Amino acid sequence: MNNIEDSGNIALLQLCSVHPAGPGAMGEKGHLSRVLLECSLSDKLCVVREGQYEVIIVPALLVGGFLILLAIILWLFIRGQRSLRQSSGPRGTTSVPESGGRNQKAAGHGEKVLVPLKETSVEGFLRAITPTLAKLQVPREQLLEVLEQIHCGRCGTLYRATMITRDCVKPKSVVLKALEDSVGLQEVQDFIGRIQFYQYLGRHKNLVQLEGCCPDRLPLYMMLEDVVPGNLLSFLWTCRRDVMTMDGLLYDLTEKQIYHIGKQVLLALEFLQEKRLSHGDVAARNILIQTDLTPKLCHLGLAYEVHAHGAISSARSSTVPLKWLAPERLLLRPASIRGDVWSFGILLYEMVTLGAPPYPDVPPTSILQYLQRKKIMTRPSSCTHAMYNIMKCCWRWSEDSRPLPGELHLRLEAASRTANDKAVLQVPELVVPERYADVAGISTESLSYSYSVL
Repeated sequence: MNNIEDSGNIALLQLCSVHPAGPGAMGEKGHLSRVLLECSLSDKLCVVREGQYEVIIVPALLVGGFLILLAIILWLFIRGQRSLRQSSGPRGTTSVPESGGRNQKAAGHGEKVLVPLKETSVEGFLRAITPTLAKLQVPREQLLEVLEQIHCGRCGTLYRATMITRDCVKPKSVVLKALEDSVGLQEVQDFIGRIQFYQYLGRHKNLVQLEGCCPDRLPLYMMLEDVVPGNLLSFLWTCRRDVMTMDGLLYDLTEKQIYHIGKQVLLALEFLQEKRLSHGDVAARNILIQTDLTPKLCHLGLAYEVHAHGAISSARSSTVPLKWLAPERLLLRPASIRGDVWSFGILLYEMVTLGAPPYPDVPPTSILQYLQRKKIMTRPSSCTHAMYNIMKCCWRWSEDSRPLPGELHLRLEAASRTANDKAVLQVPELVVPERYADVAGISTESLSYSYSVL
């Protein structure tokens, strides 16, 4: 070290060797790893540090990557919270559909209005909401007599009753849905929301109509039209008998009449599509039929949930029988109008077989695997090739490849021109409801009454 200092602090170039290859490696140049450092003239000693860049850069990259990941997670969380606040609306309000009342012009066609929920009591809420339903309100004294109880469900009890209306001098039969006294604010809000949903939809000849309501105090009532003879499924089962009569007239069902019913159901689906809605459970059991074969789509509870809450709740979705659902619905994707088109194909099968359960040889729990193998129902013996081709286009796996209700209506219109209006559809076997429920995968309770409403 003294020699180095005496030479005027000349920069020292030190060669450091690491990891010798073995004994005697110090003398072999090819087995040495050398690092050259530059030193300033004032340095006393040059120190060789191996891997100094790795020691600094690697931790810096790890820290930087962690900070970037944390920023992304924070941004996604903030965006999700913002979307949730926008969809739920301001605190203290609820999104309620409105179409026929005094707020229609302000809200616009097909939009929602915000009804303040400052009142926390049932009485206060009803006082605030009743004026918006003035056009639908019916004096309670116009309800004359309850004829029978039809069904008791979670959204109210159904009765058949008589009512005096402005348009009719003599009393008319209506289906009365009642929400009894012992309920809370949430049940009352839901019941009123369903009334307002009918108000939002407006009138259509192929949808069950709301005749009026009594929203001023408990018990709450909504009155819907009473459609006779009842739901389409029961009607189809009755057509299996040798002699079919309605109102004393001999009656039989033909292929052309199936097209007639189907086209009107599609008009109802087109109407819902214009409202950016879908039905969610198109089936013969959810269609009411008049004596002139005018069908009326009912059971609009799933459409109401989508409109009011943006999606069908898992509890309600699980009540829809699997054999009527499109593949995407079985895979738990949202309901859509093209899913209704799939179900419409099942409806055609129901009509042409006079109420047979779909996929009779497939257990309900195996229906998804059956469809994933690209299988569909075979053509019934009573079904023409033209009608079966329409069914097949409804049962395309990809929902985007299925026709919309308007296009499907045109196909039925073309097929009906050459449809047979003379040959009567005949199925010799009578239906055993318990056996039907087991094969179809539905509850026998749903078959115990003939009127299904919202």
